[in-house]
Amino acid sequence: MKQILSLLIVMGLFFVYSCNYGNKKNSSGKEGSGQKENQVSESKYQPKPDDLVISKEDYKNKLYGFWLGQCIANWTGLITEMDKIGNIGDIKTGAFYTREDWGQPDQPSIWGEGIPSTLSPTIDFILIGQDSVWGADDDTDIEYMYQHLLYSNEATVLNPEQIRDGWLKHIKSEEENFLWVSNQTAFDLMKEGVLPPETSSPEKNENYMMIDAQLTTEIFGLFAPARPDVALRMSELPIRVTAREDAAWISEFYVIMYSLASAVDSNLEIKDQINRMADEARKRLPENSYSAKMFDFVKGKYQEGATWEEARDAVYQRYQVEGKDGYDLTSKKLYCNGCFAAGINFAASIVSLLYGEGDLVETIKIGVLCGWDSDNPTATWGGLLGFMIGKDGVEKAFGQKFSNKFNIHRTRQNFPNDGLDTFENMAEKGAAIVDRVVIEEMQGGLDLDKKVWYIPIRKDKPIIKPAVN
Repeated sequence: MKQILSLLIVMGLFFVYSCNYGNKKNSSGKEGSGQKENQVSESKYQPKPDDLVISKEDYKNKLYGFWLGQCIANWTGLITEMDKIGNIGDIKTGAFYTREDWGQPDQPSIWGEGIPSTLSPTIDFILIGQDSVWGADDDTDIEYMYQHLLYSNEATVLNPEQIRDGWLKHIKSEEENFLWVSNQTAFDLMKEGVLPPETSSPEKNENYMMIDAQLTTEIFGLFAPARPDVALRMSELPIRVTAREDAAWISEFYVIMYSLASAVDSNLEIKDQINRMADEARKRLPENSYSAKMFDFVKGKYQEGATWEEARDAVYQRYQVEGKDGYDLTSKKLYCNGCFAAGINFAASIVSLLYGEGDLVETIKIGVLCGWDSDNPTATWGGLLGFMIGKDGVEKAFGQKFSNKFNIHRTRQNFPNDGLDTFENMAEKGAAIVDRVVIEEMQGGLDLDKKVWYIPIRKDKPIIKPAVN
């Protein structure tokens, strides 16, 4: 059962950080080896007129913005996580939150035993100042681990053994290990010797339709800027560590969104950029899947002028009450009617995405108030929008500076420097992975003098193909 732990447990780590980590920058080698530079040699690629040229320095600022935006959204969403899941079965949580509840007292979650969140007495932003440390949570820690595994293995595509070894090394076997539903089942299977993708096999993992992969794999889209075809290839196995069918396709939707964030038309308003990206990512969802129908339903509500609350309430009625479009989880009599499921949380995420219209603050607010597993979809869009506007844009949106420090050991283990890292260092490693992806997976170019990537944009065939149902 999820437990929302206070940020206070990581605040004091800043002083340890200052002594032990200092200003160390991008240095990490193979797992188990000494520290070494992880660099890709400059390519001999001849740039083409149609190439997308991306500044590495600008991209690192965006990667910083991704981590910062995701942390703000994640921790803010934890206040209302599982406060509101509807009124079916044994667990009834009353009326859903509306915009009027922002700034008002938080209500207990379904496991809160009548006690509101310990993070904040009211529903408001969790903002960590420069003298503190962001704590990892399940919305950030597996992505951090995957970045570490790609970097330390000097890989672009992780194999089953690398994923298994990474999970077993960096995830605690005992509670509290911050794993739930499909992640926990997959982890247990790995300990028994089962390798991905069999860890998400419906015959072995009854939780394969849950939310887990949606919050652990979006980052692969950032490792393949403007090339969702490459991002899908890189994320295929990590997604299928825990997910199949709609849960996997929804995760691919998020990966595509993250990849397309590097190919937006800067002449468009951010609202229109978001809509175009979402429409492109929608092409991945099979037409007869409930995930495709959920997207279309929410978009229809948005286009007809319904409020976000009306759209959210309609989602609840259509999918959890009526079980339309093949979404039958309520009929399965799962705990909390599948409140951790991929589907209902995807529908809620599209509400916050479309109605937020590219505004980071507003998108987080809607996501936090939407219901169900509210920290997860909110973290996804906080990370995406944080990437799109970069570190400076996030700071401007909230009118303040934030901590750049991150403690992965709040939830995971066996990382360098006692688990203390910085967003600058995390961005450096992300950019180093992109170096390798551009050359090895895209057959593109890296110019070390100009500090740019040349991304070949494919026009010979559609980049995004519908998933096979």
